[in-house]
Amino acid sequence: MKIFDEAATREALAFDLLIERLRSMFKDGCNVPERHVHKVQTQAASGTVLIMPAWTDRYLGIKTVNIFPGNASRGLPGLFSAYTLFDSTTGEVLAQMDGNVITSRRTAAASALAASYLARKDARKLLVIGAGRVASLLPFAYREVMQLDSVEVWARSDASAEALAASLSTQGIRATAVRDVEAAAMRADVVSCATLATDPVLRGEWLRDGVHVDLIGSFTPQMREADDAVFAGASLFVDTAEALKKSGELLGPMSRAVFSASDVAGDLSQLCASQVVGRRHDDERTVFKSVGTALEDLAAAIAVFET
Repeated sequence: MKIFDEAATREALAFDLLIERLRSMFKDGCNVPERHVHKVQTQAASGTVLIMPAWTDRYLGIKTVNIFPGNASRGLPGLFSAYTLFDSTTGEVLAQMDGNVITSRRTAAASALAASYLARKDARKLLVIGAGRVASLLPFAYREVMQLDSVEVWARSDASAEALAASLSTQGIRATAVRDVEAAAMRADVVSCATLATDPVLRGEWLRDGVHVDLIGSFTPQMREADDAVFAGASLFVDTAEALKKSGELLGPMSRAVFSASDVAGDLSQLCASQVVGRRHDDERTVFKSVGTALEDLAAAIAVFET
């Protein structure tokens, strides 16, 4: 069994390679049952375990995600994850990998993959809303599918936005922290939100014609990054149909009849297989909502193993 620690997992997942691995996997498909969710209660702590399997004729992968909110009081991250890759014919364990790296990098890569179909071809200005792990990776993923002339960063904490912009700048990204998110959104060709917001941080009235909106953060019914106006008149795409069942980003507007499930223009599998059309004209607003899927984890894990 091979062991890929954090550094080795990251080194194997260059964004140009990962985006194309995801494109191929979404096109070809794999078996993805619903994730298993288990509550863990001990005398010392309580948490949640997510078990996310997926397999092809050659590989079987399982990501285990442990979420323990009480870790903050222990000075530890609230989430730990690991990925195990097996031979799907024999069940033999092939590799163990850093699940946090796989999750964050495949998430950013999926957003860039969607943008390759949905952003305008002349898109140059990216606004990143958020300053966490995934937000820090988005510019590197996006520059593989579009020419980035500038990146602006906004976060609830000015200090966090400034720290991320400074870090990006030292890595060759022209990045600036901004304090006026409304003005920044009005300038942007692509707005990518990667937050844990439960109330909208992006409003439709701020967006100009032709913008592409990428919504990452809302992966539970209680979370939301965009208001209803973001979706009004927009072409909506999702990573998988599961997004319609679990994201407050979509459940809220659907409950208010802003749009219905039948209004979704397509998912990533359909885009990658050319079964649906992405952006149709330059003035169209496109919205991509992702919640993550074990398909992406498996594609990333195979890329690490085969590197």
